[in-house]
Amino acid sequence: MFNITHEMVMDTLGMFGFLAAELTVLFLLISYAVGVLQEYIPPAKIQRILSGKNGKGYIIAGLLGAITPFCSCSTIPFLKGLLRAKAGFGTMMVFLFASPLLNPIIIGLFAVTFGVKVTVFYFVIAMSVSVIAGYTLEKLGFEKYVKPQAYIAPETASSGCGSTCGSKPAPVSKWKRIWRSTWTDFTKVLPYLIGGIALGSMIYGFMPTEFVARIASEDNPFAIPVAAVIGIPLYIRAEAVIPLSAALAAKGMSLGAVMALIIGSAGASLTEVILLKSIFKNQMIAAFLFVILGMAVGAGFLYQFIF
Repeated sequence: MFNITHEMVMDTLGMFGFLAAELTVLFLLISYAVGVLQEYIPPAKIQRILSGKNGKGYIIAGLLGAITPFCSCSTIPFLKGLLRAKAGFGTMMVFLFASPLLNPIIIGLFAVTFGVKVTVFYFVIAMSVSVIAGYTLEKLGFEKYVKPQAYIAPETASSGCGSTCGSKPAPVSKWKRIWRSTWTDFTKVLPYLIGGIALGSMIYGFMPTEFVARIASEDNPFAIPVAAVIGIPLYIRAEAVIPLSAALAAKGMSLGAVMALIIGSAGASLTEVILLKSIFKNQMIAAFLFVILGMAVGAGFLYQFIF
């Protein structure tokens, strides 16, 4: 029988407080930084860079994802900036897939924990699938599943009149204007953010690692797909996913399942999926989850076969 302990409750509350503070700060900082970049880099230039012919833009988007230290949730503000700059849809999706999977923190920890060969395997799989998925989704016309309001920058000026009607508006510095836009964006996604953090924290606090290891052991033929599915709601930060995976492997989880868990948890999270609902329609979210799960399961089986 499953018993809720005081430690589980405290772990859940601690994770909620930590993630709420961290993701709020990250979202605001990244959104503001994107706003500053948009002041100095014209949208036309971003569009030109990320819409290169002969697949050049897709590779650049993947490499951009690899050098940005974003987790699955903090990728969202940058994605919003790319949408408003009208960058190519396919290249934006490449960035969305690649950024949390290939960020420098997770690659560094991968190399230290599992060695160079496994890290190279992981990098090649994540980069290749991200590029192929972004290209395929664009060619299949999935851009129509982006919500129209996602392309529109939030209004920073009040539309109401009052005693100031007819008078010249007070000048606003560009830094304050960027902050207002950032804050408006944040208030729009805040309900999604809090809801996702709450659900993810509960799963984190109440799902024992022993349970995960048992249902994804080497004796279970469905261990890899089970681990991939578990990884998505089990929100794990980049700094924690590798050590936790190593601990699960020590408890009996197959190495292929470990690979699937890492990709599932780092590539998507319940919080990110909820945040994406403010940008994408359900069909696009389903396609996003299909790519991450497919990547996780495929990499897990391929890893188990090669190594």
